[in-house]
Amino acid sequence: MPPLPLDPGATGPEVAELQRRLRAAGYPTGEDPAAELLAGTTAALQRFQADHGMPGTGICDQVTWDRVVEAEFQLGDRLLCLVSPMTRGKDVSELQLRLGSLGFDAGRVDGIFGPSTQLAVRDFQRNAGLVADDVCGPETVQALQRLEGRAGRSTVAGVRERERLRQLKDGLIELRLAVAGSPETRSLARALADKVESVGGAAVVLDGSWEDQADEANRFGADLVLGLVLGTAATVQATYFEVPGFVSYGGQQLAERLVDELPRLPGWPAGTATGMQVPLLRETRAPAVLLEMGPVDLVAGAPDQLVAALYQAVDGWIAALD
Repeated sequence: MPPLPLDPGATGPEVAELQRRLRAAGYPTGEDPAAELLAGTTAALQRFQADHGMPGTGICDQVTWDRVVEAEFQLGDRLLCLVSPMTRGKDVSELQLRLGSLGFDAGRVDGIFGPSTQLAVRDFQRNAGLVADDVCGPETVQALQRLEGRAGRSTVAGVRERERLRQLKDGLIELRLAVAGSPETRSLARALADKVESVGGAAVVLDGSWEDQADEANRFGADLVLGLVLGTAATVQATYFEVPGFVSYGGQQLAERLVDELPRLPGWPAGTATGMQVPLLRETRAPAVLLEMGPVDLVAGAPDQLVAALYQAVDGWIAALD
């Protein structure tokens, strides 16, 4: 693994490897192969990041590097099965999308071959008259390709998410909320969690890296995950999980409601709700929203208003689920 991040102007064999992988994934740098991160490589990185639901920084950080590596594989390039650590890649996303559109619940289209994807592969193999060995190999890929024209336009994972959300009929009393963030947002997170618990809901405030927080939210059995981030610029941006062929219905609905409910503090621009694939959104099984607010001083000056707005948005989100 190369030393990261790789910023514009970085040099070395790891830059040449990044350029090779970008070209293999369909993002030519427009430059002759060179061990230097020049403007063409930066632009290719930005295009890759935008297409894969990441901030278009043009900097190759750990998340970007991992996604560039994953993008190298097409469905059929390798055997896919449940291993530890779990296999990740573009080929896994395509497998999940194909299975889901045929009615086999492979879970969210997150590009992670987990237990749900294994079960869906097994069910598909049985229905297709194949040996049910839980491994997506050449015969399974060929069977999926033969049935391509019979697939629907939506995945069963999206339908299942809506069904689970409809079960929150008693509102916040039934909600299990996980609030993620950083030390700078912990007081806001704790205040929101206390407010949810005061009406009978269950809430947990998470710590650690985004991946660790996603794992803790999954173990908590969260119905909803809300991540809070403080930025340095004047911004209100709510992001939810979205990939080609799948969008988190619950995440999108909450992101749009948060933008509407947050107070219009002086200097704040109009909020935006955007689909992305950053780790917290990708790794959680429940609908998740990552809310970035800034600048820090403005957010710190209105904690009660913000907590009230966050609570109102979550409460209204549950009431509007259909």
